Amino acid sequence: MTTQQPLDNIPILLFLLIFVLVNVAAYEIGYRAGLWAQARGQKGEEGPTGIVVGSVLALMAFLLAITVGMASDRFDNRRGLVLAEANAIGTTYLRAGYLSEPASSESRELLTEYVPLRIATGEGLEDAIQRSEEIQRELWTIAEDVARTEGSDVVALYIESLNEVIDLHESRIVAGVYARVPPTILWLLIGGIILSLGMVGYNAGLDKKRSPILAIVLILSLGAVVWLVVDLDRPSDGLIQTSQQPLIDLQETIEALP
Repeated sequence: MTTQQPLDNIPILLFLLIFVLVNVAAYEIGYRAGLWAQARGQKGEEGPTGIVVGSVLALMAFLLAITVGMASDRFDNRRGLVLAEANAIGTTYLRAGYLSEPASSESRELLTEYVPLRIATGEGLEDAIQRSEEIQRELWTIAEDVARTEGSDVVALYIESLNEVIDLHESRIVAGVYARVPPTILWLLIGGIILSLGMVGYNAGLDKKRSPILAIVLILSLGAVVWLVVDLDRPSDGLIQTSQQPLIDLQETIEALP
């Protein structure tokens, strides 16, 4: 399945390592540029460099807060859709009992196969989605046949539940593939942080004062926040995963039924 987020192709820990190394390099380059400027007579206290550095860092903090909020909202949405889908599938399974045989048994067998597919993540996700859509078509064909021959209010209730299951399938795909933090914002955030660290190093070079420990702490702190944004924005990869427990519980419940 294609993704709109180019950073998805990079493992999260490798991304964090690259981020830290690039920002250490930016700080060091900025520091040496500051030393070069200071050797030619420029003084840190004589210009607005300190004010500019403070303003840039404040701007980055503001942008980080906005981006974390965006990623968190999308993560919460994906988690809510898992619960909604588990409830919809469970209701559809129960209402399948309204159908006459063999439609009732066939529908429940298909739903029993359907639930584990909705839990699948990682490499098997694309195949699981394809099979899910096949099962949806089979379920809808059965429902259409029953509706034509035995149309009733209880059959309409079953079809309504089945329609919700199909809609939630599409909603989860949209939430996982398309409703992501825009790449432009992520690149702007990463580029802004690199520029900020370069400015911090430049200001330290002008003053001929720098603290490697404080620089590393700053880089790691910013890196942790960026990691949080990137990880929250990944639907099926990374260290922070959307819990599939509602679907797992549903699977166990269905398997326990006679």
